[in-house]
Amino acid sequence: MRFSHFKSQSARRGVWIAAWVLSPFALGTAAAQSFPDKTIRIIVPFSAGGPNDILARAVGAKLSERLRQSVIVDNRPGGGTIIGTEIAAHSPPDGYTLLMVSTSHAVNPTLRKSLPYDPHKDLDLLLLMAKAPNLAVVHPSLPVKSIRQLIALAKSRAGEITYGSGGVGASTHLAGALLGSTARVRMIHVPFKGGAPATIALISGEITWMFGTVLPTIPHFRAGRLRVIGTDGLKRTPVLPDVAPVADTFPGFESVAWWGMMAPAGIPDPVFKQLNSAVNAALNDLRQQLLRDGTEVVGGSSADFRKFFDAEVATWAKVIKSLGIKPS
Repeated sequence: MRFSHFKSQSARRGVWIAAWVLSPFALGTAAAQSFPDKTIRIIVPFSAGGPNDILARAVGAKLSERLRQSVIVDNRPGGGTIIGTEIAAHSPPDGYTLLMVSTSHAVNPTLRKSLPYDPHKDLDLLLLMAKAPNLAVVHPSLPVKSIRQLIALAKSRAGEITYGSGGVGASTHLAGALLGSTARVRMIHVPFKGGAPATIALISGEITWMFGTVLPTIPHFRAGRLRVIGTDGLKRTPVLPDVAPVADTFPGFESVAWWGMMAPAGIPDPVFKQLNSAVNAALNDLRQQLLRDGTEVVGGSSADFRKFFDAEVATWAKVIKSLGIKPS
């Protein structure tokens, strides 16, 4: 009797141990203890050289130092961020694939009738990384030194003035469309697969002007290749104290760029928390460097990012509908 009772207890204990080992908690704990044991990939749904790419590479380098594992940036431009985002959304939820996101991701649910992924179910928000004003820039040869002069030129040459952007639905596109609507002047939008090719087009004279994000635009300004005539924040940016915001000409005008990070939904909670902590620490390491280039580090929790992201979706849905913006 005692022997069979012992066997019964052992069997129950074995079943309990097996059930615990296979539980999500145990699997997540085991994954966190070994994470990361291979290369982490950050997908950037834009071409190289733009703000998403620059920030991803800077954060990736710091992540690599902190996690003692290689971190690579995988540029997958096209489709208004949809190509790269679909790849990330359908990747294994193991923490080894991360996705750089920006205004486009808050815009696409409104702008696109259908997406090859469910933005609410297939992706989890890791954290809001940084914010920065967009800069209204022109080629130095253009006889324009302010937003007021740009609008005057556009009105005198109706339908001839072109502005570039990092793509349909990018913050640089929305800022340009919003300025044209606010000033009641028609300007032609020319989308590119990222901010870098748009900037190259402006420098080479293919387009008249554009809103460029701070990180890739400031070096060209400092080198004299571009002239900054305004910013889209409500206040002057410390990095360009002599440049007036568009809001000085059109009160209330604002269209600030932001960047965040998402991951495939379903990552074990301990791994997700480890990634959030590591990216926050990487951003803190970069805080002063980014601030010198006019970019404010935000950081925080997944819940903080969710609150911000949902507000962005609602805000831009109203703008898109009121301006009649359509996919290209």
